[in-house]
Amino acid sequence: MMRHLSSSSRAAIVALMMTALIIISASCVNPFAPSLDESGGDNVLGDQRTIEGLFQNFRYAYLFRDTLTYGRLLARNFTFVYRNYDQGVDVTWGRDEDMLATNGLFMAAQQLDLVWNDVILADGDSLTKNISRGFNLTITFNPTDVLRAQGRVNLLVERPSTSEPWKIVRWRDESNYF
Repeated sequence: MMRHLSSSSRAAIVALMMTALIIISASCVNPFAPSLDESGGDNVLGDQRTIEGLFQNFRYAYLFRDTLTYGRLLARNFTFVYRNYDQGVDVTWGRDEDMLATNGLFMAAQQLDLVWNDVILADGDSLTKNISRGFNLTITFNPTDVLRAQGRVNLLVERPSTSEPWKIVRWRDESNYF
């Protein structure tokens, strides 16, 4: 059919076919390429504008040893607190030290499994909350070196407005290692 058409007609048909192909391919969704999140939010898996979304993202960060997701959970003025029972003192550090420590844990572990248990206490308002929640954490360094921790976190979480994600301002760890 194309042999009987003039060269200008063939060019017009080819141009029309190329335009149709571009339009069709542009409208197809690639199932292997997820869409971009254009909401501007910090949420990864869970909606971090909810407390449950914050905990979901926390678990995700540990399961996949994802420091980027973990960093999105922490406020700029974040403080981590734990009790050193040998010395009888509370030890604290800030966001930068916590990111380094967490990255070290993520790099050293072959697998991390974090399970959040029931919320024991949740007190506050729509911008500030104190949350106490139990957890079980299994850290597998190798098949013969597995550490299990159970305990409770006491978190102070805040956000500037209800449309913003919750961020952890203070984390008091009350773990028991066995």
